Amino acid sequence: MTDLRATGAAETARLVTAGDLTARAVADAALDRIAAADPALNAFSVVLADAARAEADARDDQPGERGPLHGVPVAIKEELDVAGCVTTFGGEANSTPAAEDGEVVRRLRAAGAVIVGKTTMPEFGAWPYTESSSRGITRNPWDRTRTPGGSSGGTAAAVASGMVPVGIGGDGGGSIRIPSAMCGLFGLKPQRGRVTTSPHAHLWWALGTVGPLSRTVLDSALVYDVIRGSTPGDRFRAGESGSFVEAAGREPGRLRVGWSTKPVSVGVRPDPIHVRAVEDTARLLSELGHDVRQVDPRYPDPTAAFVPQFFAGLRAEADEVEHYERLERRTRETYRLGSWASPRVTEWAVRASEKVSVKANRVFQDVDVLLTPTTAHRPPRVGVIDGRGTVGSALQAMPAIAYVALWNVAGNPAASVPCGPAEDGLPVGVQLVGRTDDEVTLLSLSAQLERARPWPLTAPSAG
Repeated sequence: MTDLRATGAAETARLVTAGDLTARAVADAALDRIAAADPALNAFSVVLADAARAEADARDDQPGERGPLHGVPVAIKEELDVAGCVTTFGGEANSTPAAEDGEVVRRLRAAGAVIVGKTTMPEFGAWPYTESSSRGITRNPWDRTRTPGGSSGGTAAAVASGMVPVGIGGDGGGSIRIPSAMCGLFGLKPQRGRVTTSPHAHLWWALGTVGPLSRTVLDSALVYDVIRGSTPGDRFRAGESGSFVEAAGREPGRLRVGWSTKPVSVGVRPDPIHVRAVEDTARLLSELGHDVRQVDPRYPDPTAAFVPQFFAGLRAEADEVEHYERLERRTRETYRLGSWASPRVTEWAVRASEKVSVKANRVFQDVDVLLTPTTAHRPPRVGVIDGRGTVGSALQAMPAIAYVALWNVAGNPAASVPCGPAEDGLPVGVQLVGRTDDEVTLLSLSAQLERARPWPLTAPSAG
């Protein structure tokens, strides 16, 4: 009998399309796992049980050709519109359900996916830990005393625990890669503009992207090939790129890989476990035939470009909610502290992002891929920002974003690749950063690492 808890999106779609399983049986199994596991993890903000069963029945009755995600249960981060659900952004300030799906959700359904629910996030995705006053604390399925990271922490917990094979998150400063590293998942932040942000013109201006968190490289590639592509209303558009699924299935060839454990953020020191993970991965890549060398990336300082867009992004989303007074106290404090991030300042920061990108990409004059830690610290205990204000939360966030936020400013694709559990029993991830528009190289290289050093498909404590 198929163990659906550990079955990925690609294999689930194959089994349902072949008639070995029904979409309804897959949906029922996912909903049973959610009912059993979620009370201890708090990964879901809403479970769409009746709607998911009806959608699965429709998939089973569907005539003709079936899509690449046919019958696959998918979870959606709270910041994306799902028809009939309130888009809460992780809080209580909205009360009217969305009239229709956002474009990414529409594309998922068109490919045959079954939407089973929406996942927890810190309000507006402002912090790399999934904690809020309205939704409570989300826990890591590897160790429930630890955070799954954020801001896509609910999605990460849902996928790592085996509740769903794949889920959608967003990344405005590491929010796909950080929880992927902390939960043992593969998480690729795509090139800026690769995936539409419709119905919004952008997600935190030049910083934000949308994408999946998955247990395998192939599953990530499969979902990206479904949701990628711009709409006329998108402010940013990526360059040309080939099939992600094809990239995940081929050898990468011999690459020049530069590695560094130097953080972008001054004053942050990486945990020795993460340093060893980078060094071990560098050795493995060398054994696989790549030209691997230690480099100094000569990182530019992204602060002046990142901070205005962070504040402006939060303020823009807060300005759109129905009940401002219901926002968390910390969110309202952040809103006030960001009053200086005027439209003029924000546009200056977007232009500054372009200058940061030029400087950050100098490293790719000598290497094809950059290897770094994903985060500087191990997954902290839950409650890391509980009761803290804006400044205190920002200080707690620094070790999480020390390696990842630069690449939101620069726009480059970057992936967190699992290394398996460390001696403390918690997952470790390393970051692979690629040239502009070069997700395909990252997918090919990540898949090679996955074959050479397989990682657990679900958290051991999630069974």
